[in-house]
Amino acid sequence: MVYKASLEDKFITILEDHKKLIFKIANSYSRNPEERKDLMQEIVLQLWKAFPDYNSDYAFSTWIYRIALNVSISFYRKEITRKKTVESYKEVVEFTDHETYRNDQMEQLHKMIEKLNLLEKAVMILYLEGKNYKEMAEIMGITATNISTRINRIKNKLSSNYQTKNN
Repeated sequence: MVYKASLEDKFITILEDHKKLIFKIANSYSRNPEERKDLMQEIVLQLWKAFPDYNSDYAFSTWIYRIALNVSISFYRKEITRKKTVESYKEVVEFTDHETYRNDQMEQLHKMIEKLNLLEKAVMILYLEGKNYKEMAEIMGITATNISTRINRIKNKLSSNYQTKNN
């Protein structure tokens, strides 16, 4: 007898394989641990709802990035509206993967990225994850040329902020 994995089993396997990706995105959009848990649950819920319509032309990671970033941006906007204040970006960025984010320069970079607008932050997350422009364009739903232009502008902005801070 051949066992055929159920839709739920396939989904759980995909989640297990990509849980770090989901955590990184949720952590980038929510500093509060409880809100971050809520955001991660919302991301998983939206992934589950979208799973039956998954387009196999895209990698699972591309599909997950796209949904997770859209959910995170919506979640973030709702939180701002609900609280009526902008959350302080002065908190130290917490990551479970301390090996990647250990040195001071990376910590400083992430603090500066926290100050970017929502779209810029999403582009930089993908850029730092090593995604190429085509993958980023698919995830963000814009052209690769637009991604290239945005990255150059963000780099200039971050460089300018870094120079201002260190002078």
